[in-house]
Parts: sequence; structure tokens; C-alpha cells
Amino acid sequence: MRLHPYTRTLIGAAFLVASASLATGTAAAAPANYRFDLIQAQPAGPGKTSVTVSLVHVPDNKPVAGAVLFDSKTDMGPGGMAEMTGKVTPVSSDQPGIYRFQVETGMAGKWALNLGAKVQGEAGTVRGNLVYEAR
Repeated sequence: MRLHPYTRTLIGAAFLVASASLATGTAAAAPANYRFDLIQAQPAGPGKTSVTVSLVHVPDNKPVAGAVLFDSKTDMGPGGMAEMTGKVTPVSSDQPGIYRFQVETGMAGKWALNLGAKVQGEAGTVRGNLVYEAR
């Protein structure tokens, strides 16, 4: 059976739309396969806290090395003062999947560290919100 050229074009276009929909669905689900875990939050001087986190691939529970953390913010939202923010500075780590930060909080209490990361091979952004105690 011969198809009219217009029919072939419509079938091809439908295939491309279906393929793009499937690819978008897969990319949107990928960040859910990861999580940030708080490893440690300890005082690092007056008004400063050293925060260590890990990025974990949930399906196999393995640490993820080489992620690019491009968004890191801290605020006192868990303590009821979301408008109170601090400064977050990444610190080098020699362990794969472990990420360290020097956080200047200015005051003691419950703080949130909000992170955004890109994982190699994944289209979406991995986001995490970790609560820690600044002393």
C-alpha cells in the first residue's frame, strides 16, 4: 500500500511529537532519583557553621560525584524568620559525593540550606532543602 506524501509527513510529525513527549517525561522524572542528605553541621567560629552534605542516587543508594552545585542559599525559615538569610560558600571536598559549605549565619537557631545541582547526564535540576542547627 502506497501512502500519499502528505500522509507520510503527518505520520512522521506525529512520531516526532510522541518521541519528544516521552523524552520530556523521562527528563522531568530524573531529579526525583536523587536526594541531598545532611551529614554534619558543626560550629566553625563566631556566626559560622560548617555544613557537610551528600548527594545520593536513590535507586542504588550511591553517592554522586561531580555534580555541579550552582544554587546554594540559606535562610532561617525553619526558625520562623525566612527573611533572615546568610552567606553560603562552597568548600572543597576530597570525598566523592560529599559537598561542604561554610555558612555565615550571624545567629544561632534552625536554618535551611537550599541547594540546586546539575548531575551529569540528567536534564533536570536536583533540588534539596536541608535543615540544620547553627550554634
